Amino acid sequence: MAGMSVKEILIHPDPLLKKVCPAVEAVTPEVQALARDMLETMYDAPGVGLAAPQVGSLHRLFVMDCTGKDEESEPMVLINPAVVWTSDETSVYNEGCLSIPEMYEDVERPARAVLQFLNIEGEQQEREFDGLWATCAQHELDHLNGKLFIDYLSGLKRSMITKKMLKLKKERARG
Repeated sequence: MAGMSVKEILIHPDPLLKKVCPAVEAVTPEVQALARDMLETMYDAPGVGLAAPQVGSLHRLFVMDCTGKDEESEPMVLINPAVVWTSDETSVYNEGCLSIPEMYEDVERPARAVLQFLNIEGEQQEREFDGLWATCAQHELDHLNGKLFIDYLSGLKRSMITKKMLKLKKERARG
């Protein structure tokens, strides 16, 4: 864990949050360091997931850990993740986002999803996620495609949340 640093999380609306991230060509020491910094940033926030664009990096990777308070943490790094299957069954979760602080809305997504990805060592993985893990994985994958959870909401709700975020950014800029 030594040498990790907490990165600044971009707040919506920020143009980087709407960009599609290109694939990571190789799992280099720099990519591994970014992933470790992202985990540190996610835990510090605190959150259960964080995608590279949220810390200003257009790498196709996200980190997550959806373990409960009384469970041993299970930090995951997913590089070049791709959904290979989702269930027909859906679930609704009251989602939030570290780039949209203190805003929560119900979003419906597939209840289960299978993702293929490279881990932090660059090894090919495939894993089925359900519950909060499935919601989080799909939410973070959306970030890599330039999509935010508020994009699932009505135009009115989206615009109200965007106005609140603009106000928050102005307040933070003033210090």
